[in-house]
Amino acid sequence: MVRQITADRLADMIDGDESFTLIDTRPEDSFEGWHIRGAKNVPFGPNDDLTEQQRNRIGNSDDAGSIVAICGKGLTSTSFSFELETIGYDDVSVVKGGMEDWSTVYEVVPIDTESEQLVIVQLQRRAKGCLGYVVGSSASRSAAVVDPTRQTDRFKVVAEEAGLTIERVLDTHVHADHVSGGRTLADELGVSYHLGERASERDVEYDYEPLADGETIDVGGVEIEVLHTPGHTTEMLNYLVDGEAVLTGDTLFVESVGRTELQFGDEDAADGAELLYDSLQETLLELPEDTRVLPGHVSVSADGVYEVGSPGDLIEARLGTLRDELELLGLEKEEFVSRLVDNTPEKPANYERVIEINTGQSTLEDEHEATELEMGPNNCAA
Repeated sequence: MVRQITADRLADMIDGDESFTLIDTRPEDSFEGWHIRGAKNVPFGPNDDLTEQQRNRIGNSDDAGSIVAICGKGLTSTSFSFELETIGYDDVSVVKGGMEDWSTVYEVVPIDTESEQLVIVQLQRRAKGCLGYVVGSSASRSAAVVDPTRQTDRFKVVAEEAGLTIERVLDTHVHADHVSGGRTLADELGVSYHLGERASERDVEYDYEPLADGETIDVGGVEIEVLHTPGHTTEMLNYLVDGEAVLTGDTLFVESVGRTELQFGDEDAADGAELLYDSLQETLLELPEDTRVLPGHVSVSADGVYEVGSPGDLIEARLGTLRDELELLGLEKEEFVSRLVDNTPEKPANYERVIEINTGQSTLEDEHEATELEMGPNNCAA
């Protein structure tokens, strides 16, 4: 009998080191661009029959053990699974919603803080490496959400389970790799939505409450200081929370720094790199070395492996550790700029369209388009 499992259940199986064979039935180019760690690629169409070569790749029905099949949306993998069943494989499961649902799996990581009242929770969008935060006060039960993705219910649930009420929503910048959930979450809750004041230069066409460098937001006794850190984008903000942790968006990651050509373009990427260097050296690295760096992304490889840590592990570093160990932070300005401009990775898929949507210059056609735009890991790091 062919069973159906959720993407969350698949994540539990992977993390629990359960014994099974994961088969991805998407075309080879789709698989090579983005897949789950440990998966085997056996391309299979809705009208295909299994070939001898494909059966050999899967393994003998007596030896293959438990098989889990996945595709883009759960369609061809279902046909594939029934085909396996008819030829004698008796322990086969299909991932409901396929890679689309896999891209919405989240890990929730509470953070131990020095202050008794300070609450910070990191939400990891596992397949893409997007990191968002719920920041609040256990005393006042007030909270702000920073960099929410479009699965807004995830952030509502985390806040509710922590006993917090969301009173503000903040984005660090206009994102290029995923559709922001910031405006949507703020509208759903009827609360303020914030971007940096220089977002007006990005032709943002919706209402938001601008934040200026040095401004302080009070969230039930928790102070969030606004730091303008241009480079990845001109309007980029970092948020210093109670002097203890800094939410760095796409300015500084645990493993790298933000790329600059997504807004500035290839011709002017050096201008962005110079701005980024100044932001890092004159703003972030001036903070105390024990400040916790909580980034907006973690890099994820094409085979779904985190470049730093693992899903469910807190993605963070102390500022002093990054100053000592991250090579880019020790470079002189000219070499830093050269490194960022001369070694740019592949751009995020559909990033121009994503920017249009996140600035309000265009609207999503439907949920399917959003899913298609966001397929694959992020490529925000230099």
